[in-house]
Amino acid sequence: MNQGKYVFSQIIDFIPRYQFDKLVRVYKGDWHVKNLNSYNLLLHLLFGQLTGCDSPRDICLCLEAHSKMLYHLGFRKTVNHTSLSRANESRDYRIFEGLGIYLIGLVRPMYSKTKLSDITIDNVIYALDSTTISTSIKLAAWALGKYSKGAVKVHTLLDLRGSIPANIHITDGKWHDSNELDMLSPEPFAFYVMDKAYVDFKALFRFHQTQAFWVSRPKENMKFMTIEQMEIPDAKSGIIEDSRIRVTGYKSSKLYPDDMRFVRVYDPDNDTIVDFISNNFEVSALVISNL
Repeated sequence: MNQGKYVFSQIIDFIPRYQFDKLVRVYKGDWHVKNLNSYNLLLHLLFGQLTGCDSPRDICLCLEAHSKMLYHLGFRKTVNHTSLSRANESRDYRIFEGLGIYLIGLVRPMYSKTKLSDITIDNVIYALDSTTISTSIKLAAWALGKYSKGAVKVHTLLDLRGSIPANIHITDGKWHDSNELDMLSPEPFAFYVMDKAYVDFKALFRFHQTQAFWVSRPKENMKFMTIEQMEIPDAKSGIIEDSRIRVTGYKSSKLYPDDMRFVRVYDPDNDTIVDFISNNFEVSALVISNL
């Protein structure tokens, strides 16, 4: 017979109740609430996330199947899927957003010194990417996607030391990735790694001016001239070219008037040649390619 606490109960012990209850009071999350308060709603959502439930109905059915152990899991009261859906619709999202921001602020310093494989620098390193989630245009009229379909885009700025999100921005499906750079406040001396969809020279130059470093892939139609070929210390590293360049396109040269770094490397795993661009000239070309 199990004498210990359930795993779910151990997980929710890490929730800072004082901070959460303070957020509930600030945003009046339990104002005129009878059956499902904000903390119980949070437990329902956490249970659904950890158990892979696909809908409010799945969450409620799963909890109903384990009704004899709900108290030991931490639930004081459960509701049907209609009440859960209504609570999701009406509860202020800032309660849960504030809790997430608070927890991220607690956890990130714990991993700030974590070493990354093949990376020798101590700077903060962020990875920026997005994912698109299909949705019903009838249920989410604001979430317009391509071809008159519904879609939600989640843009995530991930701190690679600990794989902890530093920023999450949810938009409709038509929001282009390059617009996301305008939503970020660059952190000096931090590295931002992104794919070519984020190449916006005006935004990248703003990062450059604030002493933030970025690494990306050049677009196929990017026009540039080589100013200087830099030395490659180790010929066996796979680095084919390391050079200082400047974009020559009519608009791009005005949006980014400073020099860039161009690194070309051979990828033996995929038997292909990969190009990178960056505004950092201090670290080695191998570090740029590893990022």
